Amino acid sequence: QVQLVESGGGLVQAGDSLRLSCAASGRTFSSYAMGWFRQAPGKERGFVAAINRSGGTTYYADSVKGRFTISRDNAKNTVYLQIDSLKPEDTAVYYCAAVESYSRASYYVTVSDYDYWGQGTQVTVSS
Repeated sequence: QVQLVESGGGLVQAGDSLRLSCAASGRTFSSYAMGWFRQAPGKERGFVAAINRSGGTTYYADSVKGRFTISRDNAKNTVYLQIDSLKPEDTAVYYCAAVESYSRASYYVTVSDYDYWGQGTQVTVSS
């Protein structure tokens, strides 16, 4: 089992950058594929970015390609989401998620793929 704690959200202006962090408990972090999702008020939770166990493969939602970067540091049990050129439409609660992956290459893009979730961190972008 793994527990996830996100941090790094806040109130920022359009055009700013943020780096979200997700710290995982446990000694087998490198066994988990990780993902970031977001949920805006009144909307369903949606996929943002995913990364495989080693960090060598990443995948992004079309809406964030070129502005968001997912990465991980397995030595620190942490996954990151760098967000550049923030837009008001990026305002949402951002969640990290984990799933134990037996495939080194795999990443996952749907909510139902993941077994563990953090509590979320709020990102608010003012125009």
